[in-house]
Amino acid sequence: MLKGIDPLLTPELLMHLSAMGHGEWVAVVDANFTADYLSQGKPVVRLPGHSLERVSKAVLTVFPLAADLAQPVAFMQVCQSAEGHVTPAQQSVIDLAVAEGLKRSQVEAVERFAFYDKIKSASLLVQTGEGSAYGNVMFCKGVIQF
Repeated sequence: MLKGIDPLLTPELLMHLSAMGHGEWVAVVDANFTADYLSQGKPVVRLPGHSLERVSKAVLTVFPLAADLAQPVAFMQVCQSAEGHVTPAQQSVIDLAVAEGLKRSQVEAVERFAFYDKIKSASLLVQTGEGSAYGNVMFCKGVIQF
């Protein structure tokens, strides 16, 4: 155990998050996401039994969000929904991003198939146990100023 580290952050997950550089993306996806197929050989860390919100919250305790990007957080938009519609799981991540200092406008809704394309650029996929549909988000890594 390490002091001050969220216990949900496994050694494997910490290793991959730490190895990522500025501008790289991590995807936190739901239980139904085709993670192995879309990862294209990139690491997939599984945290079954945990919600999108819980895993995202843990990741954001150690993962700085990019300040030089207009929208360092993205989520999969619900198909054929009214503009601005978000699921409760998506809203929980938006709230986490705002708590990290982002404005709501810095969280991007990405059309489903465009999200699949975007996720191909992710360096790491973290598959949660989230059971609700469209429970998929991406975070872009920033820098920590010393």
